[in-house]
Amino acid sequence: MNSRLTRRRFIKGVIFSGAAASTGASFYLANAQSGQSSAERLVTLNINGRNRPVDVLPQETLAHTLRYKLDLTGTKLGCNRGECGACTVLIDEVPNYSCSVLTHNVKGKTVTTIEGIKAADGTLHAVQQAFIDENSPQCGFCTPGQVMSAVALLRSNPRPTRKEALQAMSGNLYRCGAYEHYLNGVMRASGQLA
Repeated sequence: MNSRLTRRRFIKGVIFSGAAASTGASFYLANAQSGQSSAERLVTLNINGRNRPVDVLPQETLAHTLRYKLDLTGTKLGCNRGECGACTVLIDEVPNYSCSVLTHNVKGKTVTTIEGIKAADGTLHAVQQAFIDENSPQCGFCTPGQVMSAVALLRSNPRPTRKEALQAMSGNLYRCGAYEHYLNGVMRASGQLA
């Protein structure tokens, strides 16, 4: 089965996550009162190459778990409904909006956040450095999502065309409006812009 995110799979995921978030609490409470458990609460997640045990509610999103339970606050919550891309993380190397993914759905998968892309010695990832060199961030709120989308692109296509970079970054909204700076950063990180 192809692990690439398609439009159809994304829309199904958004619909499922919305339904789970709106009905999950009452389902969980009903089962808790009856003494039944529908899903294990303590799960181990592979985050940035480390196995992290965490207590997760059935309706909890990955963004919530990362920020509020694992203290990985680089993942930003913008719209919290899968539209802006500020919460983008890599799940098995594919960019995903973590606000639209249930935490229980990433068991057995690898999750990479903005905190997990720099080198062990603290050296910034090439994308992070290129974005700094191109003065890409303004307020910086969308930057972690932009970085993660660019990292995913360059891992799958190390020398993208500008059009391919534009398409890969199109899921990230940038309120400040300097999209060209982020695109220049992608091209610089790929070695195509000096």
